[in-house]
Amino acid sequence: MKAFAELYALLDATTSSNAKLAAMQHYFAHAAAEDAAWAVYFLSGGRPRQLVPTRLLREQAMKLSALPEWLFEESYQAVGDLAETLSLLLPKAEHSSEEGLASWMENKLLPLRGLPPEELLERLPTFWAQLDPQSLMVCLKLITGSFRVGVSKLLVTRALAALADIDSKRVAQRLVGYTDLSHRPSAEGYLKLIAEESEDEHAQRGGQPYPFFLAHSLQQPVDQFETLLGAPENWQVEWKWDGIRAQVVKREGRLWIWSRGEELVTDRFPELHSLLQCLPDGTVIDGEIVVWKAPAPQTDADSASNFSLETPAPGTPGEATPSVQPFALLQQRIGRKTLGKKILEDVPVVVLAYDLLEWQEHDWRSRPQHERRTQLEAVIAQAQSPVLLASPVLGGKDWLDLGQQREASRSLGVEGMMLKARDSMYGVGRTKDMGVWWKWKIDPFSVDAVLIYAQRGHGRRASLYSDYTFAVWDGPPQSSERTLVPFAKAYSGLTDEEMRKVDAIIRKTTVEKFGPVRSVTPTLVFELGFEGIALSKRHKSGIAVRFPRMLRWRQDKPVAEADSLATLQDLLS
Repeated sequence: MKAFAELYALLDATTSSNAKLAAMQHYFAHAAAEDAAWAVYFLSGGRPRQLVPTRLLREQAMKLSALPEWLFEESYQAVGDLAETLSLLLPKAEHSSEEGLASWMENKLLPLRGLPPEELLERLPTFWAQLDPQSLMVCLKLITGSFRVGVSKLLVTRALAALADIDSKRVAQRLVGYTDLSHRPSAEGYLKLIAEESEDEHAQRGGQPYPFFLAHSLQQPVDQFETLLGAPENWQVEWKWDGIRAQVVKREGRLWIWSRGEELVTDRFPELHSLLQCLPDGTVIDGEIVVWKAPAPQTDADSASNFSLETPAPGTPGEATPSVQPFALLQQRIGRKTLGKKILEDVPVVVLAYDLLEWQEHDWRSRPQHERRTQLEAVIAQAQSPVLLASPVLGGKDWLDLGQQREASRSLGVEGMMLKARDSMYGVGRTKDMGVWWKWKIDPFSVDAVLIYAQRGHGRRASLYSDYTFAVWDGPPQSSERTLVPFAKAYSGLTDEEMRKVDAIIRKTTVEKFGPVRSVTPTLVFELGFEGIALSKRHKSGIAVRFPRMLRWRQDKPVAEADSLATLQDLLS
C-alpha cells in the first residue's frame, strides 16, 4: 500500500505528462504483479462500489479525533475532500504494514462491504493504525470509492507499452474491459497485459471487445466541406444515434454485450440474448442500442415526431411503423437494478449496427470501411433477427443537400450525422492514423440560467467551487412573485481563470451552507447548452436535460433577464 500511495503523491503533485509517465513506469517495473494489476485497475478509472457508509466513517473519525460535529464540518469545508479530511483528523500513526496494494484490497478492504456496523467500527481503527497519513488518505479514497488522480487511460497504456516494449495499440486492446465491475484484477491478468505479442493473440480474447473507434467533432460551415473533405461520394454518411454505443461479441458459443464505457451490460438487455442463436461464432458488431417500438396510430401532422428506418422522409404519410424513441425512455432502463415484464414491454430495445469488427474469427478492423459495411449487411440479412438492424446509409447530391437533411435531426430524435471515410480502417480511440470518423452534430439547445448553488470540485479543482446548480424563473418578467427553480447541474465549460473568478464571487455571496453545498445570492447568469430535454417527475422543475454544460458566462445579462420554465417547455415541442 505504501508504494502505491507514494505513486499517488507523485502523480498528484505534477501536471507534466512525462513526469507522470516516468513515475508509473518506475512503479510498474518494481511492483509485484498482483499489486501492479490493482494499480492499473485504479489508474485506468476502475472504482469498486463504496465499501463503508460515509456516515459511519464520519462518526468514527469524530470519535477517534474527539472533535464535535460542527468542527468536523468546518474542517471538511476547508479541505473539500472527505478522504483527505479524515486522514488529517485521525490520530497519526507510523507506517507498520508491509502488505502490498493487492493484499490490502483482497484481504482487508473488499471484505468490509456488507459487514454490520459494530464489526466495521472494530476493524477500521486497526487498519488505520497501520498507515502513515499519505497511505491512510489513499486507503480512505479506496474505501469511499472516490479514488481519482490526474492520469488518463491513454497515459497508463503508454506506460505499460514502454515497460513491455510492445505497440501501445496492442496494450489498449488488451485493456478493454479491464475496469468492469465483474473483473477482479490478478497477477495473471496483469502479465497478459504486458506479454510479448504472439500469433494466437486473437484466439485468446474470449469475450473481450475491441477498443472503440471514436469520432472527431466537425464544426466548420458546410460550404467548406468540399475543400476540407472532398466529394461526399468518398464518405459513408449515417445518422448519429442518441443511444448506448455497444459491441456485440459472439465467441465460443457465448454472447457478450459491452458498452463504450467498457462495462459488461449483457444482463441489462435480455431481449438481445436471442442474438446468441442468430450470429455465428467469431462475430463482433459495433452499433447503438436504442429504444425501438411501434408508435400509436398518429395523424400526418405529428408523424415527423417518430423516425423509422422504413420511412422515406420525415412527415411522410402512411402506416405507423417501428421507430426510434427518445433517449429519456432508455434512461428508465439504465437506472433500474431489476427489469420487470412491464419495463421490457414498454421500453424494448434493438441494436442499430454500423460496423463489423470481427467475422469468422478474423479481425476485420484493418479492412476498409465500405468492405466492412458490405459484409455487415450480409451478416444482418443472414441473422434475420428483429433486434439486429442495419443503421441506414444516407445519400445526397452534395454537402449542401446533406446539410439540409441534417436539419431534420432534432425531429427524428438523432444528434446529427456521422461521416466515415469509405477507405478508413477501424482505429483505436480518437485517432486519424487509420482513417477518420467525423461527428457532425446539430447545435445544442441553450438557455440563460442563474447560478444558485455551488459545491467544491474534484482533483485539481478540489479547492474551488466549480460544480454548480442552475435555475430558471417560474414566471414571466412582469410577474411580481416569481421564483428561481433549479433544473440542471454543470461543471464544465469555463476556463481556469473564469473558474477562479466565479469561485471568489461564490465565497463573497454565500447565503447558507448545507454540508459541502453553498447557496448563493443570485448574481451570476450563464448560457447553458444541452443535447436533449424531456419531461421528468423526479425533478422539481418537471424537466430534465441531458449533458448540460456552460457555454459562456453572461456578464452582459442581469439575473432578471434569465430564461424561464416557459422557455424550456417550448423546447420540448
